[in-house]
Amino acid sequence: TYENIDLHLIGPLQTNKARQAMELAQSIHTLDRPKLATTIARLAQEMGHCPSLYIQVNTGEEDQKAGCLPRDADAFIKSAQDMDLPVRGLMCIPPVDEEPSLHFALLAKIAARNGLTGLSMGMSSDFESAIALGATHVRVGSAIFGDRVYEQ
Repeated sequence: TYENIDLHLIGPLQTNKARQAMELAQSIHTLDRPKLATTIARLAQEMGHCPSLYIQVNTGEEDQKAGCLPRDADAFIKSAQDMDLPVRGLMCIPPVDEEPSLHFALLAKIAARNGLTGLSMGMSSDFESAIALGATHVRVGSAIFGDRVYEQ
């Protein structure tokens, strides 16, 4: 049985998959848009429970990445909290070509001013910097399993 597993969802979440995610995961690290927040709030009412949520902030303001923009984060956090969603923290994935610690510091600042203690930030290549700046969750799959091999 899997009752002792604390499963965290860290990939993009489509609204049509939210119910399955909420049935499976204890935490979702990719709440990134109002439509998904509304869907999760509705499902939480129906299901009687909701996983802990981490709002994804697009600290690099990259077009290809999901997440709310830093300038919109306070309003999005408040909106999610106003829906009684259990927002525990924030998540970011810094741009590959920029110093990650600047993004981790920005995320920590947004979290602090909103009273959030969870910081999901840092990956195999930069987790030490993330931890030094307050990370409570890091993603270190490549360090454990090796780099991904893509078929051509």
